[in-house]
Amino acid sequence: MWEARAADGRGAELLGWARERLLPALAGAARLELFSAPGERVLVIAWWPEGVQPAEAVEPPAGLLARPVHRWSFRSEYVISELPAESDR
Repeated sequence: MWEARAADGRGAELLGWARERLLPALAGAARLELFSAPGERVLVIAWWPEGVQPAEAVEPPAGLLARPVHRWSFRSEYVISELPAESDR
């Protein structure tokens, strides 16, 4: 997981940078998701095939960031792919 907070007023620019530069750098991931959030945050979650070493994420230009990028590695423990309908709960 890769998460960054954009400098004030630069959230859209950071999102565009992630789409154009970060996602291609992570080619080889089984799945990539790009999110935006309030507070000009951008998040990328990458799923890597078992046994594959994750690619090193490229760094955004320092002027785009309000603080350093945060990175975490997680291991999937449990997945629900379809939630029951509200009427079935």
